[in-house]
Amino acid sequence: MATKIRLQRHGRKNYAFYPIVIADSRAPRDGRFIERIGSYNPNTNPATITLNFERALYWVTVGATPTDTVRTILSNEGVLLMNHLLGGVKKGAFDQAEAERRFNAWKAQKDAKVAAVKTKMANQSELSAKERLEAEAAKNKAKAEAVAKKKAELAAKAAEEAAAASATEESEAPAAE
Repeated sequence: MATKIRLQRHGRKNYAFYPIVIADSRAPRDGRFIERIGSYNPNTNPATITLNFERALYWVTVGATPTDTVRTILSNEGVLLMNHLLGGVKKGAFDQAEAERRFNAWKAQKDAKVAAVKTKMANQSELSAKERLEAEAAKNKAKAEAVAKKKAELAAKAAEEAAAASATEESEAPAAE
């Protein structure tokens, strides 16, 4: 029986999430499967991946073939690297402790890169929010100045009309006497 590690599509239209399953290659995409080993949710930023590392490693060592997308996921999680290192242990190139040390060094380096990217994204979002706030404050200030100028013009015009009206009343009052 040829087994594949692949994604099953679940969710609704334009909002899919994918369980990662071990299935017979002849089974339908969303049909029967042997075991569920994780899930992949591309709707979050960054995408959320949960994976049972030991079971995924077991199935890869047994010979299950991952699809292209699942191969990328397994590679990013380190399953394929660990499989490669275990092959080196079997051949006698190095021992199990050396394989664990190499894997842990790779994992630490990868975690540092991911943390740096997350920090960069957070800083960019904070910076863009600050820029938007400053731009909005500048617009509000300009609008407030325009409104104040218009009110001053209207007040000056009203005072001018009041002065003109009082001047005409004064000139009419002596003529009436």
